[in-house]
Amino acid sequence: MKKIYSVLGLIILITISSCSADYLVENPKGVLSQDVLVTPENVDGFMNAAYSSLGNDHYDTPFSLWPYGNVRSDDAYKGGSGPNDIQAFHFFEVSNNIRSDFGELDRFWYISYVGISRVNKALAALNLLTKEQYPLKETREAEMRFLRGHFYFMLKIMYRNVPYVTEETPIADYAKISNRELTNDQLWDAIAADFQAAADKLPQTQPEVGRATKLAAYSYLAKVRLYQAYQQDDNYNVVNINHERLQQVIEATNQVIGKAQLESDFGNNFMPGEYENGKESIFAIQYSANDGTLHGRINYSDVLATPQGIGCCDFHKPSQNLVNAFKTSADGLPMFDTYNNVDLNYKQISNYDVDPRLYHTVAIPGLPWKYSADLTFQENWNRSPDAYGNYASLKENVDPACGCLINVDPFYGNTKNRIQIRYADVILMRAEAYIELGQHNEALPLINQIRHRASQSNKFTSAYDNNVKIAEYINGTNCTWTQGYARQALRWERRLEFAMEGSRFFDLVRWGIAEQTLNNYYNIEKTKRSFFNEAHFDKNKEEYCPIPLAQINFSQGVYQQNTGY
Repeated sequence: MKKIYSVLGLIILITISSCSADYLVENPKGVLSQDVLVTPENVDGFMNAAYSSLGNDHYDTPFSLWPYGNVRSDDAYKGGSGPNDIQAFHFFEVSNNIRSDFGELDRFWYISYVGISRVNKALAALNLLTKEQYPLKETREAEMRFLRGHFYFMLKIMYRNVPYVTEETPIADYAKISNRELTNDQLWDAIAADFQAAADKLPQTQPEVGRATKLAAYSYLAKVRLYQAYQQDDNYNVVNINHERLQQVIEATNQVIGKAQLESDFGNNFMPGEYENGKESIFAIQYSANDGTLHGRINYSDVLATPQGIGCCDFHKPSQNLVNAFKTSADGLPMFDTYNNVDLNYKQISNYDVDPRLYHTVAIPGLPWKYSADLTFQENWNRSPDAYGNYASLKENVDPACGCLINVDPFYGNTKNRIQIRYADVILMRAEAYIELGQHNEALPLINQIRHRASQSNKFTSAYDNNVKIAEYINGTNCTWTQGYARQALRWERRLEFAMEGSRFFDLVRWGIAEQTLNNYYNIEKTKRSFFNEAHFDKNKEEYCPIPLAQINFSQGVYQQNTGY
């Protein structure tokens, strides 16, 4: 074998030495350069690849963020067969033993940067074409910058400190770019710049559903500026609320308010078929069936959330604390201080006054599954009721009768779109900015707009929602609308409106109340569920995920680990 390698080496050496030096500056035969690949006819392929990354996640690396935004908060239990079933998510559930070597964290980082890489390649390709060659050049560039902002936003709220690369970054420089290259504020600014650039060039509407629009870009820009407004020190303490950033939230939402609408019924947002891409959906991840692929383009983020009674695997379970939060007082307002004193007993649910959004968010034994008159959610559908209770998550699930439930054995996914930004979010972001600016009276009608819509949301639930009671806030009658009260009302409204949609934990971190909220939650949960016995949230550490050890090793130490890990 050594003699064969020696002969081959000699032949190669003779061949190279006998060739002209011009060989080194000529394009090898059979290799296509980027200049050749990029034509007006095929440039769309680069952008389609970038869009496809929105759905190229997996059940243990979900872009819906359910393990990190819901299970990591007081809204949800992990579910499954027990703590060892995707154990890393259990550790996030109890804020204990979170390690940088979790494969789930490394894969999430990786697939997010695959999305960014595809965007950057698409932008580089577009740069090779003129507007005359490709009339949609500016619009498509804006779409790509929107997508890049989206991926960086997810990375930012997950890991805080991440390397920032664009289509203008030389590949040779990738290995030199630290995840601390930009300060916390500078990284927010970079993400905001992508959304601003997108907003400047995108049209109000798109002829093809699923493409980014001006409203989507301004909505995301508002979200970035709202997060950025809560300024953190290096230990993640919120040390200031920046009024200039809050004013930017107001300015961005100005471009959206009145140009989108709330759905008439809250439940419309979470239904398949004709309800998808509705008037409240500002940007949604598109899924499909019967598209020529094996199983269709299904929502792999949420395949684990299907109850055991339908398929597999009964993860992502609403917590008892969340269910209790839907209780209302005799005057139809939230029970801010007493909601968790007594657990709502679903076997006697008619004894409680509840916010109507409960029935759109939580599957309750004895009631219809996803509004179906022919299918009742049963206690025995729950896989591990002793550990995780008897509730299931409704928003991401579907009625099997719709035909959009797809068996990818052993899982059951569905092709219902997942809304990334709803108009309700824009309204409440605007209200939050007003409250923190001391203009809380401006926030009152905005919050009431959301509550009013909730009160009208009985198209699907009228057969069993006889105990709903929800009222709007009336200053001087059922409340005293001070800034402090308004802040509490806003934060409560966000919890109920977006429950199980992947944002709760990130809201708590943004507001600087994660440690207080979660340790209070754990102290009560320990008395009910033994797997919470060692639960404890470590402030100044667990607000963010650790930088994946594999990425630090791959960077050869260029990346720095987050505080506390």
